[in-house]
Amino acid sequence: MREFTAPPLTTVPQAGGLADSVFERAEKDPGQVALARKDSDGVWRDVTAARFRDEVLAVAKGLLAEGVRFGDRVAIMSRTRYEWTLFDYALWTVGAQSVPVHPTASSEQVVWMFSDADVTAAVVESEDHAMTVGAAIGQLPLLKRLWQLDAGAEEQLRAAGERIDSEVVHRHRMALTPDTVATITYTSGTDGRPKGCVLTHSHFMSECDNVSAFCRPLFSSGLKRPPSTLLFLPLTHVYGRMVQVAALRAGVRLGHQPELNAEALLPDLRTFRPTYVLAVPHLFERIFDGSRRAAELEGQADAFGKAVDVAVRYAEAVERRAFGEGPGPGAKLRMQHQLMDRLVYARLREALGGRLRYAVSGGSSMDRRLALFYDAAGVRIFEGYGLTETTSTVTTNPPEQTRFGTVGRPIPGTTVRIADDGEILVRGGQVFAGYLRDPAATAQALRDGWLATGDLGELSEDGYLTLTGRKKDVLVTSGGKSLSPTVLEDRVRSHPLVAQCVVVGNDRPFVAALVTLDPDAVAHWLAMHERQAPSPTDLVNDAELEREIRRAVVGANTQVSRAESIRTFRILGHRFTEEQGLLTPSLKLRRRAIEKAYEHEIDALYRAA
Repeated sequence: MREFTAPPLTTVPQAGGLADSVFERAEKDPGQVALARKDSDGVWRDVTAARFRDEVLAVAKGLLAEGVRFGDRVAIMSRTRYEWTLFDYALWTVGAQSVPVHPTASSEQVVWMFSDADVTAAVVESEDHAMTVGAAIGQLPLLKRLWQLDAGAEEQLRAAGERIDSEVVHRHRMALTPDTVATITYTSGTDGRPKGCVLTHSHFMSECDNVSAFCRPLFSSGLKRPPSTLLFLPLTHVYGRMVQVAALRAGVRLGHQPELNAEALLPDLRTFRPTYVLAVPHLFERIFDGSRRAAELEGQADAFGKAVDVAVRYAEAVERRAFGEGPGPGAKLRMQHQLMDRLVYARLREALGGRLRYAVSGGSSMDRRLALFYDAAGVRIFEGYGLTETTSTVTTNPPEQTRFGTVGRPIPGTTVRIADDGEILVRGGQVFAGYLRDPAATAQALRDGWLATGDLGELSEDGYLTLTGRKKDVLVTSGGKSLSPTVLEDRVRSHPLVAQCVVVGNDRPFVAALVTLDPDAVAHWLAMHERQAPSPTDLVNDAELEREIRRAVVGANTQVSRAESIRTFRILGHRFTEEQGLLTPSLKLRRRAIEKAYEHEIDALYRAA
């Protein structure tokens, strides 16, 4: 299959913008719960549609009073929190354009994005962020206003806007059209400087409304309470913004959590109790690994292993039945599944809040066996695929027919084509307008109405997309062998002790790898082997640990030919971090930066071999 089209299920309105849904929802059902906001005591307090509308209106008045005008660009530099959504919609209400800036951005990155986007005002979360912007203020002549959330920005703007009549705000809102620019969202910058993607209100409407229609079970929970989701993805990325907009347009109760890690997130999952979440594979891996370590500490390692085996076989049987390829789980397997549900799976669901039934995974590849395990445990995870340039989602798995190991089918209103060289091309209402002030890059990305994604993939006969790598990441050894490193890296990374894996080999005689370790998993491994924790230097040279990692490498090599296999590897003492400039804010590897930072280690690998 070279091309697959999914007809649209919804159409974009002829007039208006994203903020209209807030006002229309409050008018239709003012008492309906729209969001939940955690108070200083850690208790979730519901926010009705009418109250959120009033808060958006009050902040919008303040923005106008402080000089923000239709078409102005205002940066938001903050972690994911309630006020992020509040300011986003207040800006859209007055026709301004939000410019998300990641909270860990440096002054240099701030200067680039603020200057490139002609930012005239900024909302920051903390004093640290204010200092980052302040350090660059001399290079930002257009920046006139700076508000700090932790210093009462919301209250200040409410007070400033008291003299503004509501009708003035509504005139701004009514002037919006779907083609009005909503945001300038910058790419992750894995290759050089980030580029500003111009996304309109129409792009979000087309994306979010079609996703909501396609994934209807997410928005009709089947439980006594209405659907709800806890948003912990960064709102500085389009994936998080899509979740925000889709939830508010579909009438889903929306909560915010600022930390994208299992340790901080699990307590809020238990108290907020969402019916679905959207996340990245790393989170599901961490939760699974934590459950496995807990079972091992309780002396239940064999029982947990059996539970995993039963889950995988059960979910595979259910999957085959969904596609008309089998009768489903047999009587014996159903009984085993029921037993494991009481012993293992129910505990996992309870740790996730007890009401979670669906999850969407995106951002990177998810291990098929892991997805099968969660499915049999009562949480269906369906993978999706998208980019900043496509307002997030291009494909996702249908809830009723999830084909694990793929990133699903094109969402309604989208066409996916596979070019002759394997590159994924996309056409649809969610495809961006172009890169801000970069016509050359825009022309390279948008060709005859198609977005060239830079990703490689394959389409099945029924339209399911499988990702096979990135064009720019393809390695060519000195012997002329071309390979995509993703398959090897994902398989090595699936080992519990491994945090990250980078495959190298460009212009080299063979393929090698750099591997970093998961500190929690290593600590657990040492405790289970009744060993004291050695120094980092001794740890990376530990023979027993190296044998464990070698097993992961050997397992990965079974997926490829010998010419593509990892011949040697090195364990590093520290993980790659965003602070080092080795990861993007969305935790993607900056390959070129890693190869440069570890140039001596890579050279040593090849000399030793």
